[in-house]
Amino acid sequence: MEPDLFTAAAEERQEKDPTGSPLAVRMRPRTLDEVVGQQHLLKPGSPLRRLVGEGASGPAGPSSVILWGPPGTGKTTLAYVVSKATNKRFVELSAITAGVKEVRAVIDGARRAVGGYGKETVLFLDEIHRFSKAQQDSLLPAVENRWVTLIAATTENPYFSVISPLLSRSLLLTLEPLTDDDVRGLLRRALTDERGLKGALTLPGDTEEHLLRIAGGDARRALTALEAAAGAALDKGEAEIGLTTLEETVDRAAVKYDRDGDQHYDVASALIKSIRGSDVDAALHYLARMIEAGEDPRFIARRLMISASEDIGLADPNALQIAVAAAQAVAMIGFPEASLTLSHATIALALAPKSNAATTAIGAALDDVRKGHAGPVPAHLRDSHYKGAGKLGHGQGYVYPHDLPEGIAAQQYAPDGLKDRTYYTPTRHGAEARYADAVEWTRGHLGRKPS
Repeated sequence: MEPDLFTAAAEERQEKDPTGSPLAVRMRPRTLDEVVGQQHLLKPGSPLRRLVGEGASGPAGPSSVILWGPPGTGKTTLAYVVSKATNKRFVELSAITAGVKEVRAVIDGARRAVGGYGKETVLFLDEIHRFSKAQQDSLLPAVENRWVTLIAATTENPYFSVISPLLSRSLLLTLEPLTDDDVRGLLRRALTDERGLKGALTLPGDTEEHLLRIAGGDARRALTALEAAAGAALDKGEAEIGLTTLEETVDRAAVKYDRDGDQHYDVASALIKSIRGSDVDAALHYLARMIEAGEDPRFIARRLMISASEDIGLADPNALQIAVAAAQAVAMIGFPEASLTLSHATIALALAPKSNAATTAIGAALDDVRKGHAGPVPAHLRDSHYKGAGKLGHGQGYVYPHDLPEGIAAQQYAPDGLKDRTYYTPTRHGAEARYADAVEWTRGHLGRKPS
């Protein structure tokens, strides 16, 4: 059976018997007004509103849209809403399992549908970044000729994962992670809505908070966990979904962790101090607690970048590169996959040789500046590129280091009052040993005296 016919039949069955569908499917918004979050995309006159024909007297908008955002933020939902609002056939393909053959079958079916009974097609292609260049090329004729309204979804940066011809013909919309308030509203709607649990159960505050931690900003995950816990509670004959029932159902204990209180700062502090102390296992424990509690992965990544300079520095120059790369990856992929990246970086930092020499060096330099130890810049170092600088003596006597055999010029660089001050005191841990040798050699050639 062709993919488009199968999808249409499945959609029809779902509408006739919604009770047989998962809660996340039953609660799928039917209009843009029911969409949770993404308010920056849903303002009056926005491209999405125009795409469904709201507030536009002319054409509804582009025939190709790329939705970029973390999992569970509503990419599939938005595609479905567009198809319903425009009364178009909705066909869903996943780039994980589909190939050029399946894409062509959908496009051929869309052309027949337009010619046969005048109904256009919305093709939702999930995870388009998994398609090769050749596979993405196969979409271009359909986009160019408007045979389908293509809505493609990706969790990866489309500027790197989508071919330029397709990207240039598409409207790129960036979806933001759902907030706790967004997910909370969705859970409460699911509890009372006729398509959901119809008010059969209540959700106490502690259970709701744990559901939010489990969800981590993923609406689908939140509704799946709610449905499982609700089924268990009904089987027990209970009138509410208790925390114990939720824990038993989803096999995840409620971690004591307040993202806005002491636990937030205490566990983050313990993570960094464990890394500083080179206890990789303790560091991973605290990382796991933060992940399980639904901590913002970007917050964790920022702390790791700080740790790389504060506690490791030049003892392992690669540590900061690893931490920065981890932060970039986390921003692109989000949870749950980001937990792997954060683990990678945490292990690397915990096992790296340690040095706080860079930290103490800038601290000492800042202390001198704040105390007023900041004399005038020596005349030979001042800017000499503007007219009249020579008359002021700027640049006179400056020795260009590259003209010397050893590439170092023994001249005064610091202000008079600080010419013999030393700030950087390297350790001999790891790679910093070679910096210690370099400091000793350069200071000697500069004729510097220790303070």
